[in-house]
Amino acid sequence: MSVIYDYLIVGQGLAGSALAHHLLALNKKILVIDENRENTSSKVAGGLYNPITGRKMVKTWKADTLFPFMHEFYQNIEKQLNTKFLYDTPIYRPFISMEEQNEWMGKSATPEYSLFIKKVHQGNLYDFSKDKFGGVELNYSGYLAVPKYLEAYQQHLKAQGCFLEDKFVYNDLEVGAEEVKYKDITCRKIIFCDGLGSLDGKYFSWLPFRPVKGEVIQLRANIELRHIINRGVFVVKKDDNYFEVGSNYDNKNMDLEPTEKAREEILGKMSDITDFSYKITDQRAGIRPATADRRPIIGMHPEYKTIGIFNGLGTKGVSLAPFFAHQYVEYLEADKELMNEVNINRYFSLY
Repeated sequence: MSVIYDYLIVGQGLAGSALAHHLLALNKKILVIDENRENTSSKVAGGLYNPITGRKMVKTWKADTLFPFMHEFYQNIEKQLNTKFLYDTPIYRPFISMEEQNEWMGKSATPEYSLFIKKVHQGNLYDFSKDKFGGVELNYSGYLAVPKYLEAYQQHLKAQGCFLEDKFVYNDLEVGAEEVKYKDITCRKIIFCDGLGSLDGKYFSWLPFRPVKGEVIQLRANIELRHIINRGVFVVKKDDNYFEVGSNYDNKNMDLEPTEKAREEILGKMSDITDFSYKITDQRAGIRPATADRRPIIGMHPEYKTIGIFNGLGTKGVSLAPFFAHQYVEYLEADKELMNEVNINRYFSLY
């Protein structure tokens, strides 16, 4: 006898976990399928969230909406699961000139940026930081311990009978007008939150994904670091004497093997902003499911109305997933409109 669900979610990364959480809050019957691979982009990611990004250091897209929502979302799950994985840590970006320092002194007084700027420093923050012109210290920044969060949420799903550890097989999916069947499972809708898996699947491979490989290096060092130093690369302390440094961007080499080239690039950029002794303990690579316009892809398939997608979060999955999962659920359950910038219909002409 078939088991009937409201939603079958493929993938338990940042997207799938957030979507599952919002659906469970509405008492929907869901099942999440994930094969628990260790090298997914979600698990390898540094997990940083940062309201002001890019070479030109501008406020990130929808920051005023996304960041307060994100904080409340993860903090509520921390309370629910009695686990800590969200670490509010000020990001510090060193200046490279006096002109840059003056520019940020001015920005800090404007309504657009004042919420996100904690302090503008005019000299060295640490004895090992290369920041003679000072730097800007940001609010609403920090990191999510992504593997810890995903593991805790997976245990939560298992406790409710909502998780199946298995590799999803596209050929076992039968698509109907009102429901879909997968092996012995029947559901009203199936939502693919499987990152790059959608590139290889039969339903969404036509979408303009632009995969980007990134690598992260783990270090041991005996320094005190109360900020995330971030310029070119990030340096973040995640535990006693345990640090992560990353990341690079490679849109040509799409394997999951760490490279010497990336190691040299990341450590070279780290030496531009810091000077301390360390020991390398690990190096990991992941591939991010970025998109052509750097916006998520959310909605239902143009032909099959029982098949949906929540994907393309790229490098900002920590901050994007909570809010847009909520918006997707309101679309699915209350027929509310999706934001034009993320709606899959912007790509229907490619199908």
